[in-house]
Amino acid sequence: MGEVEGTVQGHRDGHGFLMPDDGQPDVYLSAQEMHAVMHGDRLRVRVVRFDKRGRPEGRVLEILGRRKKPIIGRLLLESGIWLVAPEDKRYGQDILVPKNAIANATAGQIVAVELTEPPSLYSQPVGRVTEVLGEIDDPGMEIEIAVRKYEVPHAFSADTLAQAAKLPDKVRATDMKHRVDLRDVALVTIDGEDARDFDDAVYCEPHKQGRGKNAFKGWRLLVAIADVSHYVKPGESLDRDAYERATSVYFPRRVIPMLPEKLSNGLCSLNPDQDRLSMVCDMLVDEAGEVQAYQFFPAVINSHARLTYTEVAAILTNTHGPEAAKRRDLVPHLLHLHEVYRALLSQRAKRGAVDFETTETQIVCDDNGRIEKIVPRTRNEAHRLIEEAMLAANVCAADFIAGGKHASLFRVHEGPTPEKRTALQAYLRALGIGMGISDDPAPGEFQAIAQATKDRPDATQIHTMLLRSMQQAIYTPANSGHFGLAYQAYTHFTSPIRRYPDLLVHRVIKALLSSKKYTLDAHKMEAAKPLPKRPGRPTKTLNPATASTEAERWEIVGAHCSANERRADEASRDVEAWLKCRFMRDHLGEEFAGTVSAVTSFGLFVQLDALYVEGLVHITELGGEYFKFDEVRQELRGERTGIRYATGARVQVQVSRVDLDGRKIDFRLVREQDEARLLQRAMRDKHGDGRRQDRQADRRGPRKPLSEIVSAPEVGAETISAVEQLERIEKVDRVLKAERRKAERSAKTSATHPIKAAKRTARGASRPAVAKTASAPAPAAAAAATAAATAKSTRKKRT
Repeated sequence: MGEVEGTVQGHRDGHGFLMPDDGQPDVYLSAQEMHAVMHGDRLRVRVVRFDKRGRPEGRVLEILGRRKKPIIGRLLLESGIWLVAPEDKRYGQDILVPKNAIANATAGQIVAVELTEPPSLYSQPVGRVTEVLGEIDDPGMEIEIAVRKYEVPHAFSADTLAQAAKLPDKVRATDMKHRVDLRDVALVTIDGEDARDFDDAVYCEPHKQGRGKNAFKGWRLLVAIADVSHYVKPGESLDRDAYERATSVYFPRRVIPMLPEKLSNGLCSLNPDQDRLSMVCDMLVDEAGEVQAYQFFPAVINSHARLTYTEVAAILTNTHGPEAAKRRDLVPHLLHLHEVYRALLSQRAKRGAVDFETTETQIVCDDNGRIEKIVPRTRNEAHRLIEEAMLAANVCAADFIAGGKHASLFRVHEGPTPEKRTALQAYLRALGIGMGISDDPAPGEFQAIAQATKDRPDATQIHTMLLRSMQQAIYTPANSGHFGLAYQAYTHFTSPIRRYPDLLVHRVIKALLSSKKYTLDAHKMEAAKPLPKRPGRPTKTLNPATASTEAERWEIVGAHCSANERRADEASRDVEAWLKCRFMRDHLGEEFAGTVSAVTSFGLFVQLDALYVEGLVHITELGGEYFKFDEVRQELRGERTGIRYATGARVQVQVSRVDLDGRKIDFRLVREQDEARLLQRAMRDKHGDGRRQDRQADRRGPRKPLSEIVSAPEVGAETISAVEQLERIEKVDRVLKAERRKAERSAKTSATHPIKAAKRTARGASRPAVAKTASAPAPAAAAAATAAATAKSTRKKRT
């Protein structure tokens, strides 16, 4: 029990969590505690209790600071009251807007609202409209919402634009001083068809050196990277804006660049047939794929061609084809690049680097910015060739900085935490996989399991669990190696146009080449930032104003770059989710085959095969029985029927609901024949064995089989959900029970005592017959009356 300070993170259900500054476990805040605060506020909270699982619950003591950024939402008019419903559901409260504060907005438009009165325990927040973005269906509106929702800087400052305008349009003679001239080397860029900024060029040639046992035989590999640091100097406006963004953000049909377009697509982009400044990593790679020597130097290059992955893959596949004929002079160099790639790939296998084949998708949009189709992005030999060349250059950069003992940022990817390692070990044992991981696992163990299980039906599930057990990669000055790639030291050097850490690495390498030291200017980091949470290590908040050592400053920069990288990913995923929801609204009611991509306690996430869209099958759509979540096996199991749903399972689903505001797609499970048979068997077990059902059927007479009744579709309905099917079964069950009871009563009536039968007959005879002419009682009726009189006299005698 104590007091903690931190930032509150709201939840769409009304409650929230305090994210402590010191890295302690998150503190739960009830919906009542969240009435007076909003997502993003800074609070002081007292821990008042712990729940059954030991998680702390808190009470708000003091509001230390309010979130000052505008909130994006839709302007609504309800019963004469104007309000804004935030797009980010974590805010949890609508914002009241006075009539004179709506600017020129109309109901239904997307606006940015600034708070004028914060919420309290008894009142909602009040604000005023500061910006009108437009209608929700306007092309590109989803991107405008995302950049403001996630506070992505999307407009350069006036000083930055002015500084960029003063830069030259081409490389000047003074810029080429003290640089190696490589303009005659056939360096080429290889990128995707839709790429606009080219920050890396490659070249390879065979290389032999020396004689005898010490002779070197292999290749000379050159990786030239755009020299952004020549134009973006520390402390200048360009540098401040680049640091604030930390990375470029990629959306379908739009990019929010880290640098102005004059740099990102012009002066710093390695466009073909244009002189460009670059930093070169010159490597000697032997036949075994090991880098035996390397050097860094500034250079001036001239790209000989702008190639695409598809074009290079076609050339490597057929060196006499039409693509190769167009690039006849470059074909030998491309073949050498392929040779060194094969050598580097073999070394990758020896290291035991983790390599999972995953399917990446690409969204193809129409002219209005809506999804036209989603296609898989296939990786060919050209993709892997460039990847291996960039990895080699990044490793050399990390080794060069570590050898120079200079502070910098490393790209660190640590192995699984003890908790995740234990869970993974239990999971592998539960599946009966003979291979396991040790208490101090190496990357090779993960790769060995992936290779051994790649042909299993549940290979996707196993590989997903292996990936989820690893930690997230971050930027930090503490070099802890890269677990996934099996490197002792790794950094990012190859993309300074779109990543700020790469720009810092370039500055450090230049400082080492000049025997100088690069010192961070901490004045641009105005706010205290919490460092990324790393399991097993205390987390603290460092304030640049009080940072006393260079290591602390680098730690702050690494935390900033890591946080902004995650922010860019979240914004991109949000836009893609909105586009996919908008796309799936046109497919409501349609059925698709899919694969279970994840299993949770509340349902299944299914990815459609044809559309590459993921949605949720809620557990209530799985049938009427009780499903239990097996955390070890990562599956849902039905206790009555034994039906199991695990990652990788094949299912048939129907699109049942699309929530555009919540970015959610709901599916309904379409039960297949095997599952229907399991359900019918469970129903037979519930009603008894077959022999008893046969005896009951003999008494009831012929009827329609239960399987036909259950599987028969309703009139006018295309599909029947599991819940509706269960209701039908219960209805049929009630009808059958009623028929059985009626048959049993009829059987009992036929064997009734003769006196009761005579009475019933006499009562029927005493009723007047509906006829035109009265007639005498029928002989049967008279006999029944005589029998009743006789029986009455007999009872009196017995009495």
